Amino acid sequence: MSSACSAAALLLLGFTLGEPPFGLTVVAAARVQASSLEDTSGPTGTSVRAGTSAPADASASADALGTDSADLQCSRRPPTDRPSASSVTAPPTAPAAAPTTAPKHGSASAKATSTEAALTRAEAEDVRRSAWAAYEKAEREGRAKEIASGVVNAGGTSMRFFHVVRGEKPEHGRSLYISMHGGGGAPAQVNDQQWENQKALYTPPEGVYVAPRAPGNTWDLWHQAHIDPLFDRLIADFVVAGEVDPNRVYLLGYSAGGDGVFQLAPRMADRFAAAAMMAGHPNETKPDGLRNLPFTIHMGEKDSAFKRNEIAAQWKVMLDDLERGERDAGRPGAYPHEVVIHAGKGHWMDRNDRVALAWMARFSRELRPKRIVWLQDDVTDRRFYWLGNDAPKAGARVEVEREGQTIRVVSSKGVTKLRIRLDDSMLELDKEVTVEVAGRQAFRGIVPRSRAVIETTLAERGDPTTVFVGEIEVTLPEAL
Repeated sequence: MSSACSAAALLLLGFTLGEPPFGLTVVAAARVQASSLEDTSGPTGTSVRAGTSAPADASASADALGTDSADLQCSRRPPTDRPSASSVTAPPTAPAAAPTTAPKHGSASAKATSTEAALTRAEAEDVRRSAWAAYEKAEREGRAKEIASGVVNAGGTSMRFFHVVRGEKPEHGRSLYISMHGGGGAPAQVNDQQWENQKALYTPPEGVYVAPRAPGNTWDLWHQAHIDPLFDRLIADFVVAGEVDPNRVYLLGYSAGGDGVFQLAPRMADRFAAAAMMAGHPNETKPDGLRNLPFTIHMGEKDSAFKRNEIAAQWKVMLDDLERGERDAGRPGAYPHEVVIHAGKGHWMDRNDRVALAWMARFSRELRPKRIVWLQDDVTDRRFYWLGNDAPKAGARVEVEREGQTIRVVSSKGVTKLRIRLDDSMLELDKEVTVEVAGRQAFRGIVPRSRAVIETTLAERGDPTTVFVGEIEVTLPEAL
């Protein structure tokens, strides 16, 4: 943190803005590097302990702002000596078997991974149901205690969280909103106050509203490597023991929390139904992974610190271009998005951004999309939708699509082995499946349904809807 930032953080400076009503405008954009001090303001929070009810009046206004609600975010790009991020780990998958059929072209090849006797479709469904029942029974008590404690643990890191349940439970389970606070690059008491603010900032009419407290106090407090497994654990807790529908999990954040949405939404897109970014900065992240995730941006027209307003407009252009490119290629519906620039508003948008929650609630997760674009961030992952990569590398990118009984690896860079997970909702596993790599056949054969694949994919996420029954391992050249 710069000396100026440190001094400002210790003063806990705050300010209020009297601003015009809601409006919409789009500003010309230019990419920048964030590097300087920011003094921002947000709603005054009401202190609510984890496990207790929300305040009776969860609303806040600019009139209530004061020095205790200062959001001092020293947002910048990582220093050159920043340690490389570790991968998010997952249990090993089933052992590889001899290929059913594995014709090769160049260095591309593929094989089904199961060594077991193949299950029938009915048997696979019975195994899936019994595996989930056993998992839920074994995990429920511990997960319920973790929810009640208000602390989640993963990979040796702990994260506190507040939660409140609102509305009647829908037939298929409650929604889950994960709402990240601002602050960052400031003393702990500043970030603690921002956490208090976030607890009362949004009030969805239905669902479990969770406001976690970031484990650290650095500028990048929401996009370090420990956040991904903590959020995976948090989601699984509420799926197993909180009556949450795993296909209706939403991510949102304000200021430094918005920075986190920019980073986490593309790299964890398969966990969420939609994501909303408020008043944040993307730093180095790219939108590639948002292909199948509805994504909304809310920004004040006058939020010029780090040129956030210009960059929000730039992201609108990028997302428009990505959506148009897919539509022109005969693939409408990709990169769903909405970008709202609030006229006359600065960093504090007078809660006009809360309309993002209703926008997100229109969507449920698309877990088995027809086409996937997987770009690894500096924090890598071993699984994305129905793809797996046991040795992920930062910056690696692969694009895969499925049509009927054919899976196509359209492009790949930095990926040498790719796992393709399948089930009977995606194609007919009793018929031959073909894998093509850059237009050449790498595999054609029956993909057996496997108990090992079912159990592995359940253990990876603790989510019964993300279970697959068959798998093909594809060996790829370094670049296609």
